[in-house]
Amino acid sequence: MLHVASLGSGSGGNSTVIRTENTTLLLDCGFTLKETTARLSLLGLHPADIDAVLISHEHGDHVKGVGPLSRKFATPVWLTHGTYSSLRDNRFHKIQIIDAHSSWQIGDIDINPFPTPHDAAESCQYIFTHNEVRFAVVTDLGACTPHVVSTLEGINGLIVETNYDNTMLANGPYPYSLQQRIKSNYGHLGNEQGAELVRHLDHAGLQHILLGHISEQNNSDQAAFDTMKNSINDGHERIHVLAQHKPSAWFAVTKLEQKLSSAITTNTEIAEPA
Repeated sequence: MLHVASLGSGSGGNSTVIRTENTTLLLDCGFTLKETTARLSLLGLHPADIDAVLISHEHGDHVKGVGPLSRKFATPVWLTHGTYSSLRDNRFHKIQIIDAHSSWQIGDIDINPFPTPHDAAESCQYIFTHNEVRFAVVTDLGACTPHVVSTLEGINGLIVETNYDNTMLANGPYPYSLQQRIKSNYGHLGNEQGAELVRHLDHAGLQHILLGHISEQNNSDQAAFDTMKNSINDGHERIHVLAQHKPSAWFAVTKLEQKLSSAITTNTEIAEPA
């Protein structure tokens, strides 16, 4: 079983906790150390509990707190060479340079990185596996390449990007050049693209579909939720919208034959949009 929670997801900051009974990992840390500590506390965690931080790419909403956290709590940081070279603050306690095509293990979690098309130096995302349970994060990419789709086959849960609604983006405050950048193959996935990806991946064992990196200017929770709900055949209770300004609940990702229960509790909740 894997337990997963988002500390927050959106242009104001992104960070995800992935843990087992023995290992706790943080994917990205786009909040200040003070804010990260406060949000971890709501999930019953402390920064000292983090065994390692993995970085997807160098944009500030994913790395703001990585350096301070690593230095204060002696936390190792794993990232590609391109990401490391592009960071303003890369003074980490311990640095592990990774190949985005090669898997490795931290504690009892297997990690399978995969390259993602994004306007960053060497962007990648990750699949986390424990006892054959697989959870993936698929945000900050402009296109669902065949490699991305094939890599994600058979996953049991995922955070999928639903950054913008096409109509809201076209009629929103962003200039045309920025709209085109967001919609490009190196930008972000919109609601329709995220839903199309999930259609390719949907199977009986896909338990959690978590919608992330939702724009506060060019999308709404309801639009993202409705697009995904209308795209899958059934099981809309699997869909949850991740918030920007507070942590999510813990999600227990299991094999179907396992009981869907969690030994980890929190006082935060996430509900379907009204």
